[in-house]
Amino acid sequence: MTVNKVTSLNLEQKAALTSGAGWWDTVAYPDAGISAVVMSDGPHGLRFQETDADHLGLSVSAPATCFPPAVALASSWDTGLAHRVGVALGIESQSFGVNVLLGPGINIKRSPLCGRNFEYFSEDPMLSGELGVAWVNGIQSQGVGASLKHFAANNQESERMTVSADIAPRPLQEIYLRAFRRVIMEATPWTVMCSYNRINGLHAAQNSWLLTDVLRDEWGYDGVVVSDWGAVVDRVKGLSAGLDLEMPSSSGAGPAQVAAAVRSGALDEALVDRSASRLIELAAKSELGSRPGTTFDASEHHALAREAAINGAVLLKNDGAFLPLDPSAGQKIAVIGEFARTPRYQGAGSSTVVPTRLDNALDAIRGLAGDAGIAFAAGFTVDGEPEAAVDPALCEEAVALAAASDVVLLFVGLPASFESEGFDRQHIELPQEQTELIHAVAAVNNNVVVVLANGSVVRVSAWADNVPAILEGWLGGQAGGSAIADLLFGMANPSGRLTETIPLRLEDTPAYLNFPGEAGHVTYGEGLFVGYRHYDARKLAVSFPFGHGLSYTSFEYSNLRVIDADGGAQLTVTVRNSGARAGREVVQAYVKAPGSRVQRPERELKGFASVHLQPGESAEVLITVPRGEFAYYDSAAAAWLVEELEYSFEVGASIRDLRLSSTLAIHGEDFVAMVDRESTIGDWFSHPVGGPALRRLLEPVLLAFRSGAPEGSSRDRMIMGTRLGQLVQFPMIPVAEDDLDGLLELVKGS
Repeated sequence: MTVNKVTSLNLEQKAALTSGAGWWDTVAYPDAGISAVVMSDGPHGLRFQETDADHLGLSVSAPATCFPPAVALASSWDTGLAHRVGVALGIESQSFGVNVLLGPGINIKRSPLCGRNFEYFSEDPMLSGELGVAWVNGIQSQGVGASLKHFAANNQESERMTVSADIAPRPLQEIYLRAFRRVIMEATPWTVMCSYNRINGLHAAQNSWLLTDVLRDEWGYDGVVVSDWGAVVDRVKGLSAGLDLEMPSSSGAGPAQVAAAVRSGALDEALVDRSASRLIELAAKSELGSRPGTTFDASEHHALAREAAINGAVLLKNDGAFLPLDPSAGQKIAVIGEFARTPRYQGAGSSTVVPTRLDNALDAIRGLAGDAGIAFAAGFTVDGEPEAAVDPALCEEAVALAAASDVVLLFVGLPASFESEGFDRQHIELPQEQTELIHAVAAVNNNVVVVLANGSVVRVSAWADNVPAILEGWLGGQAGGSAIADLLFGMANPSGRLTETIPLRLEDTPAYLNFPGEAGHVTYGEGLFVGYRHYDARKLAVSFPFGHGLSYTSFEYSNLRVIDADGGAQLTVTVRNSGARAGREVVQAYVKAPGSRVQRPERELKGFASVHLQPGESAEVLITVPRGEFAYYDSAAAAWLVEELEYSFEVGASIRDLRLSSTLAIHGEDFVAMVDRESTIGDWFSHPVGGPALRRLLEPVLLAFRSGAPEGSSRDRMIMGTRLGQLVQFPMIPVAEDDLDGLLELVKGS
């Protein structure tokens, strides 16, 4: 069917299919049975624009449910919840006639300074991939396509259109592409959106290694690759590399370039046919999935948004079980901070959603505790620039109220001017006036709960010791205000966990010396050691570790068992609610690879599961770690390999709260390191065939050189770093060119 439709079009028509018809739709040919595909932002809510379309959230869009952005949804560590949010987004997309929703964003949080971190899930690719799979499967179950983005290495906003992310093969594969790989292979999104940036010097939009060799040939993807809006640099090169659809419309310029290149012989028309066929298939899939007349229950979706905000909030600190508050205790409660009245509930830029309704925490708190015991002071303004001047009068009013109150609920966070698509943050501090307010309020009242609203981590080390409780609410979506009130007063039990480490200071972060780069390049010098991998490797103290999150109850772990499961591992552990409240525990499984032949992080997240338990209740939790999770990317072989090792498994409540451990031997794949004249003597000695042969040749030399020192001594290590080809340059070493040729022939045949 697709082939027939392609052959019915002339060259100009096929070329036109590879570029948008407008800002959000593709070209349609009704006579040929090819309908338009309608796309829309964004990952946490629909930004449907009927007129005055744009890609930066500047123009008005139709009201839709603003779910918590990825920063909050991911902190639930709940794939079932992510799937349900995806389903709801699919239903709302259908109601507006949208065929493809542009999301999810699964780029890694390399630095807390990235202005778009609120739109991404985690600093860990395993967690990002699992949540991405659930989200994509949810939305696509409703006949609406996802657009997995931003492919790839879009980890900063500074110079995002031009900067080259210079990344070595292992971290590129193991950290920055791994989540994409998982979602592609397990959920098959209808489209993949390539990023603006360059990767190792070449723009993603015309990078054939990325878009064809990896995405299609290695991962088997057969869907449409669409550009980020305005990401195309050279349309002909992009199409040749595997970029099917240029968005938005280039007003005919792109199609004209494609047609001209075919006529001049610079571009094979078969490549145009290939992309046109994929776009026709996307149009057919969209038409088949379309459900005209679909409506959605705004109240039901608001309730889901509230649930997501509750589950994504993270109780960072709760000294002396200060929380939850008792709404009937008759305490004088001061609600301080403009964010309590004017919530910051989503990020700025292309994902900006006009909510169907908007809860604020102040009203919700009054609804639970009553107006009589609640007083409010703004404390600061939220509409200023990053360096806005402090208003002493607002601060003084707030401090006076705090001094006269039993409890202070202090709402602080980042205004939109601090974090947004299009620019990166300059630091990880709260605005100056808010930090001063925290110190001033804590000086006059010992019972202060700090509630945070931010799209990525902020430094808390300057004031965390001065308050008994901290609740990280992130950007909670349109129902975030009610969710915070529910948590503060115990109507819900917090269960969110950090998906990114909160450092003591910016200088401790992995990319501190390599962000945002210079001269058009950013070097990913931290390699594999991103996020918790970095803090573990350097044994650095942090404010709150990856995976951390407190509850109003407590949980005990016992009976960890690890068994083989199809070459991978299956973990079971018993979890018991040992406290007095019902609650949800997120069980995390980390794996260590002691004795690995390559550099590895201290431990890596390889699985997780959550369980909801009543007081005193126990349950057996099952976590499966597929065999592929044990693989590392071997740069020399350009392949994923599983080592034969006895792996260590640790389970617990965070990366630094590990309760139980066990081991399991995993059968490895045959591996022989490639060696040649440039390889070191040490590499040769490790080769199963070449090693013994070279040892026989060098035995007299080694004995003399060691002068009685044991094998592995400093003298030994000196010669181990010598390359094979150098041996013939030293007259005291009885090795000739013929000997080297013989060694090379020997390993070649092995």
